[in-house]
Amino acid sequence: MSKTIALLHPGEMGAAVGACLVGGGNRVRWVSAGRSGATRARAAGAGLEEVQTVKEALAGADIVLSVCPPHAALDVAREVAGHGFGGVYVDANAVAPGTAREVSRIVGAAGAHMVDGGIVGSPPSPKNSTRLYLAGNGGADIAALFAGSHLGTVVLDGPAGAASALKVCYAGWTKGSMALLADIRTLAQAEGVDGALLAEWKISRPAVIKDSELVTGAARKAWRWIAEMEEIAASFEAAGLPGHFHHGAAEIYRRLEAFKDTATPPEMAKVMAILKANGR
Repeated sequence: MSKTIALLHPGEMGAAVGACLVGGGNRVRWVSAGRSGATRARAAGAGLEEVQTVKEALAGADIVLSVCPPHAALDVAREVAGHGFGGVYVDANAVAPGTAREVSRIVGAAGAHMVDGGIVGSPPSPKNSTRLYLAGNGGADIAALFAGSHLGTVVLDGPAGAASALKVCYAGWTKGSMALLADIRTLAQAEGVDGALLAEWKISRPAVIKDSELVTGAARKAWRWIAEMEEIAASFEAAGLPGHFHHGAAEIYRRLEAFKDTATPPEMAKVMAILKANGR
């Protein structure tokens, strides 16, 4: 049975996830007020239905799917709760388990039921292997909406917060190690030993050379990862573990905000120059 879904607020990932839902016969609305022409074009290409306000998006909706930058997750939940939404609220943002549980509390107070989600991978497409992890009561029902689409689903046997925890652990390594390697390369360059370090890696750890330049392709999205690193740090700290490393990773990505939405990836030399310049 098809559902009416309010998708708040889709960027590249959200539009691709929305396209998977539309492909399954669902009606998906998004709110265009204040969004860019590029966002509008992506939404149209995904078959999403444009409305002007959150109130319009929620009218008659069975499900709210929140796919937004991590720093906005709580604000989106509060806005939806403020409209008295009483359906299923899926938070698929890169947030700490504690933040996911706070989202559940916020929307639950207004009568909604929250399903915790965590997306691993690039925007779903025929070329990408992407999974939506789901936790909490109703996770299997949400997974069924994506059956046969380019977005795989995994329903975890755990309460709300479990899917966010898995995403935190996964991104804590992938995006955290990317920031660490960028920092290391910049230090080596500052000390005049970058060439020698690359030569040593070629002998002892050849895979690290390619990994150390992944940040160039990701630089335009670094602005989104600042809050994600802070959410990861908070997750470690809530578990009684040090969160300092990911606070440092947040600072690395903060220094790369200048590359937001650039058309082509910067060269590694430019990334290192920005990291050094912003530290002075």
